[in-house]
Amino acid sequence: MNNTSGPIWIGAGEASGDMHGALLAKALLKQDPDTRLAGMGGPAMEKAGVDIRYPMQLISLVGLTEVIGGLPRILRLLRQVRETFEQIRPRAIVLIDCPDFHFRVIRIARKLGIPVYYYISPQIWAWRSGRAKFLRDNVRRVMCILPFEKEFYATFGMDVDYVGNPLVDQIPLDELDNLDVDDAHVGLLPGSRGKEVATLLPEFAQTARNLLQDRPDLKFTIIRAPGMDKSRLLEFWPDDLPVHIAEPDQRYHVIRSSRFVMAASGTVALECALIGTPALIAYKLSAISYKVAQWVVNVEFASLPNLILGHEVYPEHLQERASAPSLTQTATLWLENQQAYNGVKNELARLRTMLGQPGAPDRAARIILDDLATEAK
Repeated sequence: MNNTSGPIWIGAGEASGDMHGALLAKALLKQDPDTRLAGMGGPAMEKAGVDIRYPMQLISLVGLTEVIGGLPRILRLLRQVRETFEQIRPRAIVLIDCPDFHFRVIRIARKLGIPVYYYISPQIWAWRSGRAKFLRDNVRRVMCILPFEKEFYATFGMDVDYVGNPLVDQIPLDELDNLDVDDAHVGLLPGSRGKEVATLLPEFAQTARNLLQDRPDLKFTIIRAPGMDKSRLLEFWPDDLPVHIAEPDQRYHVIRSSRFVMAASGTVALECALIGTPALIAYKLSAISYKVAQWVVNVEFASLPNLILGHEVYPEHLQERASAPSLTQTATLWLENQQAYNGVKNELARLRTMLGQPGAPDRAARIILDDLATEAK
């Protein structure tokens, strides 16, 4: 018999997960107003009605060496999470991405007899695909948001739920489609983690300086990620280079108004693709982390738009190519070659048709609540 009185726990570990968790929280409360919600997340989930017990910044690590350095803190956090579960006895646990941390949470939940649901299934098709067996054996339902994931999981004997992509709900596409693009405006999204910003923003700044030599009319806007201080961003941007810093709630309007953006690899690539804005994708890992990634990654591309479309629409500037000379070369092409630029725009329009209809959070919430109701009988 399932516990029906405890809260539903939602776990997210980064800005995109916080956004998805907030949409799911709203859907759960709409379908069952008596549901109580608790979890790990950020400001969006808290605003949506989740009692945030642990801020998501506690697990915002990236790369092998960074994870190893933060391991004692992570282990301490896991002990605290277990104590919280024992205290509040969640009715269910819903996890969003972040498999390295959340797979450990799954083990804790299983020992305590708490059902686990995975929403925004981890991208294990990219690497360590054998972890699908762990999900098959330890999670009640897996919900996917990318069209090719259902087929991937089927190879492991799993019938997962494809609910569509919640970004279709999150992004006000009808409103944004009516906004004009400023061909002299470039958006910058250097990431939500300190390591990403420190690595990428200086390269973005030098790229901006290079572009201004031939296009002095260009304007640049850094979109601040939730939890990232403005002062931290300005540490990595030269004082003599004009820049505007936009708040997180302005991100979609800034992306839409930009001729193109330079962005850290992540969910933002898919956001830009849905909005229809070309993006230069950049990322750097530590040398050790990158070497490990080369050994284990199973996919051809790093960014989701390229994976969904099956070819490189968004140029991927990884490791040594995440540099100002390389970024400047591609950016100059998009500024000067309208045919090449329009080709990218056309592919983005095609991608939008591939991500399903609105309502992914509602469908996920219905699956979770119906399954819990069945288990409680």
